[in-house]
Amino acid sequence: MKRDVNYEWRLAEMMARHGMHNSTDLAPLLRERGIDLSPSQIYRIVTQRPERVSMMLIAALTDIFQCGPQDLMTFTAADAKKPRKAAVAGNVVNLTDAIKPVRARITRDD
Repeated sequence: MKRDVNYEWRLAEMMARHGMHNSTDLAPLLRERGIDLSPSQIYRIVTQRPERVSMMLIAALTDIFQCGPQDLMTFTAADAKKPRKAAVAGNVVNLTDAIKPVRARITRDD
């Protein structure tokens, strides 16, 4: 059985819990821990769901917020939905046989 695995990135929620309402509030705390990111990189990490994250960044964030990685990310896994089966041949109407186009007539206006 195929499984769909997904995750939710909750850094903005963690920042709000700790009274940080701007992504720039995170920059000095990360620099203290040896993580030097540009303001745009920090903004993207806070506001978007990252696809690739450094383990050092995860470690720094867990240290800043005194939490575990499971607090920064929540994971879900569910069975993949089965693809729908094609319609039974008896229910399909072949439009090329059922509808015939009418030939257009071109007339001149004099």
